[in-house]
Amino acid sequence: MKDKLLVEMEKYFGRDSRRIQHTRRVLFYAEQIIQAEPGDREIVTAAAILHDIGIHAAEKKHGSTAGRYQEIEGPPIAEMILERNGFPEDKTVEVLEIIGHHHSPGIVKTVNFNILYDADLLVNLGAEFDLTKKDELVTAIEKTCLTTTGKTIARQVYLP
Repeated sequence: MKDKLLVEMEKYFGRDSRRIQHTRRVLFYAEQIIQAEPGDREIVTAAAILHDIGIHAAEKKHGSTAGRYQEIEGPPIAEMILERNGFPEDKTVEVLEIIGHHHSPGIVKTVNFNILYDADLLVNLGAEFDLTKKDELVTAIEKTCLTTTGKTIARQVYLP
């Protein structure tokens, strides 16, 4: 299923290599985190691959790639992709819920959401925080990461 969804994601993003690489990095971290956290690998993998799938539609419809617009536009696109590829229906609901709130921590309170959120954060941390201010970065990691494993990886990557 992972390979099918990766092909679909790459086809959907087309020449947008920035989005494709971002998605692949989020998937990389999600796969690392799920090795130590008790999530559902299939749900986390699908959510990681499709979490930003609404970004082009958000830009087209709303003139913005802001997270709130991605959360609106992503689930319907992801649902079509999941359905077309035979993703288990009983897991689709949670994947769509994660995609529909992936910029809004605290709404979805599942381990699977926390894993995806941390994986996305690990990719975006350098752009969202000043990496030269180590004290602020330590505080941000402790307050922002939702999983113990995410915090550990963030420290290893950003506070060597």
